[in-house]
Amino acid sequence: MGADISKLTVKHNVINLLQVTDTHLFATAEKDLLGVQTQSSYRHVIDAILQNQQPFDAVLATGDISQDNTPASYQYFAQHIKRLNKPCYWLPGNHDNIPLMADALRAEGVLADKYKIVGDWQIILLDSQLTGSPAGYLAPEQLLLLDEQLSAHPDKYALVVLHHNVYPVGCKWLDQHLLRNADAFLAILAKHSQANHVLFGHVHQQLDKTYAGIHFMASPSTCFQFKPHCDEFTLDARAPGWRYLQLHSDGSINSQVWRLSNNDFNPDLESTGY
Repeated sequence: MGADISKLTVKHNVINLLQVTDTHLFATAEKDLLGVQTQSSYRHVIDAILQNQQPFDAVLATGDISQDNTPASYQYFAQHIKRLNKPCYWLPGNHDNIPLMADALRAEGVLADKYKIVGDWQIILLDSQLTGSPAGYLAPEQLLLLDEQLSAHPDKYALVVLHHNVYPVGCKWLDQHLLRNADAFLAILAKHSQANHVLFGHVHQQLDKTYAGIHFMASPSTCFQFKPHCDEFTLDARAPGWRYLQLHSDGSINSQVWRLSNNDFNPDLESTGY
């Protein structure tokens, strides 16, 4: 019998997590986005995670799961994430249809929990989707959830997770679509000394940076990557990937980005957008 994937428990002092992000899935395998068949690239990432055999306790899926907003695309995501046999917690990106996403993933047994207390840590997942816009926004109820959870558990270190980037990452075209009320978000974190780590997606590239005293981490997409430090939309030839995180009992986080070693997923580098 497989592990119970309905809850997150750890039996050690270090909490091991995976981030999988920006899968941009379609209902059918042959459909591609910018030259990459996203079902195949995602499946290969899951295969590589299993082959890697690193221990982990849960998966964080940080948005833009579907590109075509079909039940089948979310079902495909769930069917393969369940191969990892660990809890998966999700949040939406700007490309996702939240009601459809919630229904499809719930039907597949993928968890809708938005905060978890485990060991010395709490993990808080926020919805930064701004309907009809690629930019991000944390609605008042999301900011309230963040503040209330941090206030309720001052003895727990916090990993805060959302889809959008909070600060400019150096890609002019992409930085138009960052979190619009980043100041309000950062003001809440500044009130709580235990909230020092933020994990996000959206930018399709690896980032590890301290900004406003907070440790920010972003990870490669499971399909195509955006080239860093480009004013115009530019794709990168780097391989699909994921992030492995270790949350320690002293409040520190170690993490490592992994990529497919045999990269068969080459995007159309001449693309000017999507």
